[in-house]
Amino acid sequence: MLVDTGKARNFCEALFCAYGFSHNESKTIADVLLRADLYGIESHGIHRLSRYHEEITSGQVDVSAKTEIVHETPISACIDANKGMGQTVGVNAMNLAIQKAKSSGCGMITVRNSNHYGIASYYTELASEQDLIGVSMTNTEAICVPTFGSEAMTGTNALALAMPAEPFTFSYDASTTVVPRGKLEVYRKNGQPLPDNWALDANGHPCNNAAEVVENIIAKAGGGIAPLGGLGTLHGGHKGYGLSIVVDLFSAVISSGLTSNHVNRKPGHTGICHYFMAFDYGIFGEKETIKRNMSKFLQEIRDSRKAKGQTRIYTHGEREAELKKERENGTIPVNEKTIEEMNAIAKQLNVENNLYK
Repeated sequence: MLVDTGKARNFCEALFCAYGFSHNESKTIADVLLRADLYGIESHGIHRLSRYHEEITSGQVDVSAKTEIVHETPISACIDANKGMGQTVGVNAMNLAIQKAKSSGCGMITVRNSNHYGIASYYTELASEQDLIGVSMTNTEAICVPTFGSEAMTGTNALALAMPAEPFTFSYDASTTVVPRGKLEVYRKNGQPLPDNWALDANGHPCNNAAEVVENIIAKAGGGIAPLGGLGTLHGGHKGYGLSIVVDLFSAVISSGLTSNHVNRKPGHTGICHYFMAFDYGIFGEKETIKRNMSKFLQEIRDSRKAKGQTRIYTHGEREAELKKERENGTIPVNEKTIEEMNAIAKQLNVENNLYK
């Protein structure tokens, strides 16, 4: 179904206000969610409302949480989120990294005891909008099965980087699994079989049943999603597996938080960890020259020889920027089952459903 973008944004803000978040916090959370839908990343958009409802009402997310800086230097900080909402925690942490980058050239922030924070590129683009390079990583509960394993040990463990360029910001954002869990949930909602090489059943065998894989992840019964590159080593799955450990290192290990295999989606505590970095690329030379070099390189890639039948090569962030421009003053597609979930949540919170008015 197509839903007016402005109405969807207002609806989400009203929901989070009803949970007890401040108006500004609600706007931040809604903005991160809607950014995913504007970019065409359904798995991390308002599809996530049912998950957040469960986490907030069960106590995993503390609406009144106050973050605490437990260690700090001029270029770094370690933050305990104290079960705060991932989006508000993430924006505040990246803003602190940006502040440090502007004063010291680089800012690095680790966060522990947080919750799901949405798309990683939202935070890196906060840095790129300030003419800085931004990096963000986050671990999740374990859903990724290590190469040759049958038990999930690392998470979706997204990694993102953004750098200013013309005419499009270079914005890379990817999970270190073949797909994030949210993508499996979308396949389950649609009753579609998973493509080959995406997932494993409880015994470590290839599995195309989205519902079975998701249920096994929830029950921690074994199996899960393949690392980026797929099952085994033939297509580089071991490289994605290694990258997932790198993300846990930066987000969880150095923050003294929980690694993915100890993160739990249970009432009372989650323990997700994040990493944010912003740095002024001007510490390496004249900024305009460096930015011009990046823009030139990206344009040379776009202009390079196309495969037969293809007319365009995209650089990372380009498709998303164009889709956002098209959708932000128009409509976004929303799964009918997600609409049903939104209606049910609105009824429970006594929030007016204005999506169709």
